[in-house]
Amino acid sequence: MRTYDAADFYTMHISALGPERQPARGRRLSRFDSDRFRLKRELVDGAEMTRTIRRMAGELIERRADLDNLILVGIHTRGVPLAHRLADAIEKMEGVRPLLGDLDITLYRDDLSTVGPQPLVQGTSFPVSIHGRVVWLCDDVLFTGRTVRAALGELSDYGRPRAVRLAVLVDRGHRELPIQADVVGRKIPTSNTEVVEVGFESVDGGDYVRLWERIGEAP
Repeated sequence: MRTYDAADFYTMHISALGPERQPARGRRLSRFDSDRFRLKRELVDGAEMTRTIRRMAGELIERRADLDNLILVGIHTRGVPLAHRLADAIEKMEGVRPLLGDLDITLYRDDLSTVGPQPLVQGTSFPVSIHGRVVWLCDDVLFTGRTVRAALGELSDYGRPRAVRLAVLVDRGHRELPIQADVVGRKIPTSNTEVVEVGFESVDGGDYVRLWERIGEAP
């Protein structure tokens, strides 16, 4: 059975568009290119994202007890490239590369019934048992906190970590649950009609954070 990565799904997506809506050569199509969203501004470019991730890695190093007992776990989809970028930065600073895992919380979501009859499940994997380890959950955007709650629920099915921490690239506020990140790249105040889009070079063709607004919705 063939497996698909993010580039495959991107190719299938743009192939389904008419020629007039396909992106110019060398330009990635935003996930929010539609009649329902308006781009307000780009908040973070590639150079600034690199600096932000490097700073986050430094903060994470300061908080760790032992890199050999630590595992970075990216929450699908864009928590995974964030975890890898943090691991790259930590390896450059410390000469030790943390273990990496990835977590698909699709079947643990409290809104699964609204996702659709056949949700895309990308799989969960860990290189070692998480029991007794310090697990750093990594995600691109912290919003209501419900994604993190689902991730915590799934982790408990795989073992009992010594501690679970949270690193997010963007905290946009509007929490619905009492969940806070231990390491934050950027705090970006937003309204309920705005959407934060994070792109990574490995899956989106560029590093960026963009702020979009839903068209026709009052705050």
